[in-house]
Amino acid sequence: MSTLELLNAENCTVIFIDHQPQMAFGVASIDRQLLLNNTLGLAKAARTFNVPTIFTTVETASFSGEMWPQLLDIFPQQTPIERTSMNSWEDEKFVSEVEKAGKKKLVIAALWTEVCLTFPALEALAAGYEVYAVIDASGGTSTVAHEMAIQRMTQAGVIPVTWQQVMLEFQRDWANKATYDDVIDIAKEHGGAYGMGIEYAYTMVHGQPASRQRDESKRP
Repeated sequence: MSTLELLNAENCTVIFIDHQPQMAFGVASIDRQLLLNNTLGLAKAARTFNVPTIFTTVETASFSGEMWPQLLDIFPQQTPIERTSMNSWEDEKFVSEVEKAGKKKLVIAALWTEVCLTFPALEALAAGYEVYAVIDASGGTSTVAHEMAIQRMTQAGVIPVTWQQVMLEFQRDWANKATYDDVIDIAKEHGGAYGMGIEYAYTMVHGQPASRQRDESKRP
């Protein structure tokens, strides 16, 4: 099965759907600050590995507001695809961008889980794509709504993943030095206890100076 092939920078597209203020206001399945943190970690991983990335928004001017500026700052040259439909797969511009990227594995994070993630995930499956739902960079209007949406998607064949899992699946080998430093930096900034553990290992196990001191030493 092709779904047994691990994710890598060459075989997938990362998609962010409706990470906008009004949509975040309705999220009750995950702490919103944690949601923001996880989403930014996923975006930085996609940038680090040069994975094709698609942004799409819904009713920006009339209801939902602009996509989170912190997310757009990671990809400053990219303009989100604006839609009116709840289901991104019903928007021709969006589907065209997915097809243009040319990858059969779609890694999707969205607000809300039960609508803007579930609908295009099921449609993409029907269209022959493999779909990976980034559960901790998505959120639903309640815990029940979020969990039922995950059950519906997984029963249909969508594969649930987390943002750190995606990043580490891209990295795969710590001998990959081209991306090593960036991955470590993302983990330290967005990886919670994992990031704290990295800093501890650097300083207490390997006797390296603290991050702040290392950063200052690089300044001209």
